[in-house]
Amino acid sequence: MKKMDKLEQIKKILDGNVANLSDGYHTFNELYHHRMILFAVICAVHKQKAWKSMKHDDGSMFDGYFVVGVNTKSGQYSFHYQSRYWDMFDVQELEFAPEYDGHIPDDIIRLLNI
Repeated sequence: MKKMDKLEQIKKILDGNVANLSDGYHTFNELYHHRMILFAVICAVHKQKAWKSMKHDDGSMFDGYFVVGVNTKSGQYSFHYQSRYWDMFDVQELEFAPEYDGHIPDDIIRLLNI
């Protein structure tokens, strides 16, 4: 990466524009979009284990978002996405999401146990 490119990247971070920050190949926005597409595929392949809801188990939700998840042998794994992506996930719709089991980003390996 050229020196100017590095300076531009630092400026983007300082300006709070992390969404367009790039490693030289992909921006954060692109990577989050790729993750969403890949998770939609996982959910479509395992429809009987996947779900989505506009509400957490306690009825709350982040404004403009929904939660989508899949149940694995090791527990659940889920992500929140903006409501505009609701139709990307052709899975069972629940009034309330299952109770959160405390999974964390490192638990992504649960997806290997579907």
